[in-house]
Amino acid sequence: MSQYKLEPGRVVVASHNAGKIREFRELMAPYGFDVVSAGELDLPEPEETGLTFEANAELKAKAAATASGLPALADDSGFCVFALNGDPGIYSARWAGPEKDFAMAMRTVEEKLHQAGAISPEDRRGSFVAVLCLAWPDGRSTLFRGEIEGQIVWPPRGTEGFGYDPMFQPDGESLTFGEMTSEQKHGRPEEGEALSHRARAFAAFSRACLEGK
Repeated sequence: MSQYKLEPGRVVVASHNAGKIREFRELMAPYGFDVVSAGELDLPEPEETGLTFEANAELKAKAAATASGLPALADDSGFCVFALNGDPGIYSARWAGPEKDFAMAMRTVEEKLHQAGAISPEDRRGSFVAVLCLAWPDGRSTLFRGEIEGQIVWPPRGTEGFGYDPMFQPDGESLTFGEMTSEQKHGRPEEGEALSHRARAFAAFSRACLEGK
């Protein structure tokens, strides 16, 4: 059995982002966990001082596990635009400002693409990256990474999802993440058919920590 096997019970999702919390609850629903958010426990949001997705995910998960005394799951994720040298990347949320205005953030991406001369479809490529960290109060932690590439579209399409979803059309799909239902966006991670970056990271986490494989 894996040393990282997580037994059913209460687990903290170390996030105050309503969209992320909803997705985690949907992903963990088949496994019988009582998912509670950091916000519901009044846990403070640690400053994300890491320079990688991995560092920030671990920082958040360990802070929540220590403060709550419960296993904690955190993700750090972002939108990486190839023509912008991977920006906004780990700063994806910050591009939306304190008001979390992702319509503004998407306009900023589009403006910077034009400034960079990235007009053709071949130049308008990017990826979503998610890194999950599971941490225990005793200091143990483990990381899982998921990534998906696709086309950056303009204007944005769809009102589902959150963040930059409406301007990202994953390879092999005709819809943007913003046009997909939660089920379409996730795929079937419990069956190894994950689509989104978060679902792909979750599928790896599930195999190692929920199924003990």
